[in-house]
Amino acid sequence: MLYPIAIERGDEKHAHSVAVPDIPGCFSAGDSFDDALRNAKEAIEGHLETLAEFGDDIPRASAVDAHCDNPAYKGWVWAVVDIDISRYLGKSQKINVSLPERVIRRIDDTVAKNAAYRTRSGFLAQAALRELERS
Repeated sequence: MLYPIAIERGDEKHAHSVAVPDIPGCFSAGDSFDDALRNAKEAIEGHLETLAEFGDDIPRASAVDAHCDNPAYKGWVWAVVDIDISRYLGKSQKINVSLPERVIRRIDDTVAKNAAYRTRSGFLAQAALRELERS
């Protein structure tokens, strides 16, 4: 999942600040822009791990566009951090699912073209999470 992060650029005396708008309370910093990006990933993973330990929901990432006009981040630089949230959703369980052949073929074609899904199961899990959020 691609989490948008807002980075307030630092200078010689101040670190680069990082905020993760989709994860309330998740902040980080870094002495360089690259450090800020790396530290943001660690901060997000640590935050999600804590949420999972307490049984709280894992926040979904929204599009960067959803935050660009937020005055709290005026002048900040936007980036995204790729986080595999599957490890925070609990232990995987094998289930038997029957789908029409053409649907399976379309899923497999989509997975082959988009590494974000990684596997057929990953695609189905992400599709299920999106649908569950809508309801």
